[in-house]
Amino acid sequence: MDILRRNNVTVTGNPSGPAVVLAHGFGCDQNMWRLTVPALADAYRVVLFDYVGSGRSDLSAFREERYAVLDGYAQDVVEVCEALDLREAVFVGHSVSAMVGVLAARQAPGRVGALVMVAPSPCYIDDDGYRGGFSAQDIDELLASLEANYLGWSAAMAPVIMGNPERPELGEELTNSFCATEPDIARVFARTTFLSDSRGDLKTVDVPTLILECAQDVIAPREVGAFVHAQIPGSTLVTLDATGHCPQLSAPEATNRAITDFLAELR
Repeated sequence: MDILRRNNVTVTGNPSGPAVVLAHGFGCDQNMWRLTVPALADAYRVVLFDYVGSGRSDLSAFREERYAVLDGYAQDVVEVCEALDLREAVFVGHSVSAMVGVLAARQAPGRVGALVMVAPSPCYIDDDGYRGGFSAQDIDELLASLEANYLGWSAAMAPVIMGNPERPELGEELTNSFCATEPDIARVFARTTFLSDSRGDLKTVDVPTLILECAQDVIAPREVGAFVHAQIPGSTLVTLDATGHCPQLSAPEATNRAITDFLAELR
């Protein structure tokens, strides 16, 4: 199978520049990065893609057994990097993709040379000494609601995830993105996302890492950003003056500035 077609890969920007891979989160696709691409295009080779099951990817390639674990999504990333022969690429992962990037960097050392983690969470469920933001019951109820009525769940949850109620168009965009995902595929991706626990993987990160958290984020509270920062040696934590879980849309200028400053330090 043509991997680039399978994952609807788009390559833009400066063909001779360092590679930057932009990876979307649950219920989204590469369009979520449309306000970031212009900030990178002059200096960097920008790679966008959709995970299998998302956006305009080849839905026939979706296999529940592969995508029931985050390693399956990381394998997508590795195969895209191999197909494009990317080396020392900067992987920018939003939400659950931040953890996918951690796994991809471990699976294919040399392909991923740095990480930017946008609103990351290695574990959404509270634990002894750890605040993920949700109780186990919260997550069980969230998944049960999603499985019972995915479109209704999307309409209710997307504006909460996005935040910024004074800008309802942002919540509407995320709702539309969620609703464009096949419900059966969304169910698998949601369970993989919200039941994952990647805390133990953070200490394996040995590449330069930028962590971007939002000042207010109901999905990834600031305690999570502090935890990720503490677990990854030498990482940099930046708190954006932003609300919600999608700062690349709600606060693109601040998000882009933080990313480009980090990229400049790498060069």
